Amino acid sequence: MIKVLIVDDSIMFTELLKKRLSEYDGITVVGTASDPYEARDKILELGPDIMTLDIEMPRMDGVKFLKRLLPQYSIPVIVISSLTSKSEEAVRAGAVSFRQKPDVSSHSEIDKFITNVASDIEKAARGNSKNFSEELPRSSGRPLPPKPDGLYNKGGIEIIALGASTGGTDSLEKVILDLPEDCPPIVITQHMPPVFTKMYAERLNRSTKFAVFEASDGMRLKKGMCIIAAGGMQMELHRDSKGYFISSKEGEKVSGHCPSVDVLFTSVAKCAGNAAAAAILTGMGADGAKGLLLIRKAGGYTVGQNKETCVVYGMPMEAKKMGAVCDEVALEEIGSMLKKRMKYPERS
Repeated sequence: MIKVLIVDDSIMFTELLKKRLSEYDGITVVGTASDPYEARDKILELGPDIMTLDIEMPRMDGVKFLKRLLPQYSIPVIVISSLTSKSEEAVRAGAVSFRQKPDVSSHSEIDKFITNVASDIEKAARGNSKNFSEELPRSSGRPLPPKPDGLYNKGGIEIIALGASTGGTDSLEKVILDLPEDCPPIVITQHMPPVFTKMYAERLNRSTKFAVFEASDGMRLKKGMCIIAAGGMQMELHRDSKGYFISSKEGEKVSGHCPSVDVLFTSVAKCAGNAAAAAILTGMGADGAKGLLLIRKAGGYTVGQNKETCVVYGMPMEAKKMGAVCDEVALEEIGSMLKKRMKYPERS
């Protein structure tokens, strides 16, 4: 049974949401709260699995509460609000989903809204479905195609992989801004729901010197490209005789997430090996730690963000504890550490 806490100062909306969610098998509303301070007490008292959270509330707004809560208490949060202008900020603060409040006079809108929220709750509560081996993937018996010549930096890094969660959107941007325009392709998994990954890719495309895209199945990689894993899809790196490309497909959650950093990093270890560089940034949980270890075991370079500059020192901490991190540095130094591993061919 998935235990849900509803946080909203509207009594009418709270009762509507509570009544309709309780109609679903496997979901039970264990409590309600009308402001963040009451929510804090109910979380400690009731131990919910999921929390729904309004933005406009007395005493403290929902986004501010989210930023204070998640570093201290790991719980999936679905933000429900009429303020669609706050949607991106809520996701950047760590919400797993954002849903706009429906027109309560429209039965069809309410039905669709409840269905979507119930689906978000079930997805957020679903546990890991795969176990990652701490060893490198075994060969299928067929040799990998030869690496393409002339597309990437000879003798140096061919792929840069980045992973992040809570607080990662701004941190990733800072790292990317510090990388040279003609650097190898960058592949990124940032925990973010569908729609928002496209918005985030568009934002980076405007703010950085790279061509940034949301992942599309079969997309070929080139220098100066940056690919963001699509929300709700698993992204993996592949290689054939023409070079590197990515797959983007529906899949089960891995390490609690879809997209998963572990899925991306594991594929990078297998396809790029010692020609890969990877960084794990701020985020809650342990997603990416095992995959980063595989990259290091394959001879790739790995770096972790230090505690002092993380919004949440979870993912980098777990990677460090596992021995997956070659260097741990401040956020501002990650870009320069990656650049040191890039060897450019001499110009004639």
